[in-house]
Amino acid sequence: MAETVLQSPPSPEAAKTILLVEDDKFLRELLTKRLRDEKFLVHPVIDGEEAFRILDKERIDLILLDIILPGINGFEILKRIKEDPTIAHIPVMMLTNLGQRSDVDRGKDLGAEDYMVKAQYTPKEIVERIKRLFAFSARRRR
Repeated sequence: MAETVLQSPPSPEAAKTILLVEDDKFLRELLTKRLRDEKFLVHPVIDGEEAFRILDKERIDLILLDIILPGINGFEILKRIKEDPTIAHIPVMMLTNLGQRSDVDRGKDLGAEDYMVKAQYTPKEIVERIKRLFAFSARRRR
C-alpha cells in the first residue's frame, strides 16, 4: 500500500532567498556576508539587467533594491517588477541614499514594501528589518 506524503509549506524558519541589487561593492559584500551569516540565501548583483536574469531563473523571497544604479535605476526596476504578474508578488525593500520625501513616496507608490535610507541604518538593523518583514509575511499568510 502506497503511503501518502503531504507536503507542508516551508516554515518561516526555512532559508529565504534574497536578491540584493547594490552597485556599491563594499556595501554589497558587507550585506551579503551579514545576510548569509543569518542563513539567508543571497544573490548579490550590481544592476537591473543582472537582477532580471536572476528573477527569470530563481525563486526569490525578497528584493533589496538600491535606486542609483548603472543602467536602469531602482525606481524603473521596481516599476517593471510590479508590472510583471510572475514576480509582482515578491516584496521589495528599497535601500538607498535618496531620502527626500518625494523619493520615499515614489518608492511606496510604485509598490515598495519598505524604504530605508542607508545612512540611517546599520547593517545589523537592516538584517533585523528583513527578519521582521519575513515574520510579518508569515503571520499574514496564516
